[in-house]
Amino acid sequence: SAISEDQVTVHFINRDGEKLTTTAKEGQSLLEVVVNQNLAIDGFGACEGTLACSTCHLIFDKEAFQKLDAISDEELDMLDLAYGLTDTSRLGCQVHVKKSMDGVTVRVPMDVSDMRRQLEVGKQSKQ
Repeated sequence: SAISEDQVTVHFINRDGEKLTTTAKEGQSLLEVVVNQNLAIDGFGACEGTLACSTCHLIFDKEAFQKLDAISDEELDMLDLAYGLTDTSRLGCQVHVKKSMDGVTVRVPMDVSDMRRQLEVGKQSKQ
């Protein structure tokens, strides 16, 4: 089937270094892309895009980052809580796919500030 005009290719580099390539529709948030395409990125979007967590933290390269829409104070506050914060970090729920992003590669940070993950690790170390 022909790929429709509003399809944009997005590459995600997962925590283990695996590259996940998917197509997204213009206007979707990167969080929606991950959820809708069932990409195997653990713990992504725990708050379902309500800016109440930082689990959809993504790292862009400088060029791509500069093309993104302005960042809100609310998003900055949440990013402050994200592990592995970089100068080109954004929350996936706040970044919407644009045609100019076609072929973009975004990285999922190694660490996720997710209490559930930490509790599981704690359980394992007690065994």
